[in-house]
Amino acid sequence: MLIFASTSVTMSGTIPHMHTVSTHKRVLVAMSGGTDSSAVCLMLREAGYIPVGMTMRVFDLPSHFSHGGDTPDFIVRAQRLACQLGMDHHVLDVRKSFKNGIIHYFLEEYMAGRTPNPCVLCNRDFKFRLLAETADRLDCSFVATGHYVQTCEKEGKTYLLTGIDETKDQSYFLWRVPQSTLRRCLFPLGGMHKSEVRAYLEARGFRENARQRDSMEVCFIDNDYRDFLRANVSDSSRIREGRFVSEDGKTLGTHKGIPFYTTGQRKGIGIALGKPTYVLRLNAEKNTIVLGPAESLFTQRFLAADPVIVDTDSFFRSRELSVRIRYHSRPVSCRVIILEDGRLLVETAEVVSAVTPGQSAVFYIGPRLVGGAVICSQKGIGAFS
Repeated sequence: MLIFASTSVTMSGTIPHMHTVSTHKRVLVAMSGGTDSSAVCLMLREAGYIPVGMTMRVFDLPSHFSHGGDTPDFIVRAQRLACQLGMDHHVLDVRKSFKNGIIHYFLEEYMAGRTPNPCVLCNRDFKFRLLAETADRLDCSFVATGHYVQTCEKEGKTYLLTGIDETKDQSYFLWRVPQSTLRRCLFPLGGMHKSEVRAYLEARGFRENARQRDSMEVCFIDNDYRDFLRANVSDSSRIREGRFVSEDGKTLGTHKGIPFYTTGQRKGIGIALGKPTYVLRLNAEKNTIVLGPAESLFTQRFLAADPVIVDTDSFFRSRELSVRIRYHSRPVSCRVIILEDGRLLVETAEVVSAVTPGQSAVFYIGPRLVGGAVICSQKGIGAFS
């Protein structure tokens, strides 16, 4: 059950000139209280839209309450900006459903020996779903966020485009957002660099908003994710010591628990073998972790499951298809074959390293995002060589 708290305020002073679109175009804005969503609210007002704010309360951390009280700092900041701009503002308390959904997924993926990508799932199942549903309830035609992405229309489909600021581009996390939602999305920051966004707010007198620190990648973790696992896995006996083994099965030492390691990890393994050693694979069923040299992480072929493809014809026929196997990784040219069981066999034009089960493989044609899938177990990949 969603708990709505809302405030309606009236702005005093001059309302920005509505010069671009009809004043009847209401837009629901995801407000985090940070720099990006603050800029979005101002830009929409200046473009003639009527922004309505929505802030989700998904998880409370001690760092959210630096000024005391029962309301997290980011909600206070969002409410303050809404008051300054004369916007309606709504708070959605979804802490219980977020815990049962995203956090449960996060914990179980690590327990299964996979490295989760909670932002991808959250964008589909929480942020953009709730934006669309709340927009309908509040008679908003559009939804808007501060993501550094763009969109385009092509042959009846809505595609995400990478943001022009390569260091901030967030398209990788949005591949699961459905077409029905993307069609009504506005992403005002996609054509800007972060420095320009900060300068935009400074120029309009919103200095505090302009100087907010960037939010952390995983919003419900303050420090080391391992501490979060220890505190939130209900049955601590599920995290148990096991064997480090070599590629040929020889015991090398003892690990502290499958969830505390990830494919490609080198630091923090806690074992010295006289040469650089990396995590190659995790086997949660046997509670073993395979260690080996960096070159054993190299591959030009991997499997991915649960694909979402915007247009199958262009996806499988394009010679310009590329894939990113982690956030901020460089796109690598590839070709994709769909297997009988629905999984994708991805063959890359050059070597990639540390293909990690649980992470996303996101596909592009130039700057256009054309699909995505979840990197799965690579068991049996040798059959396709």
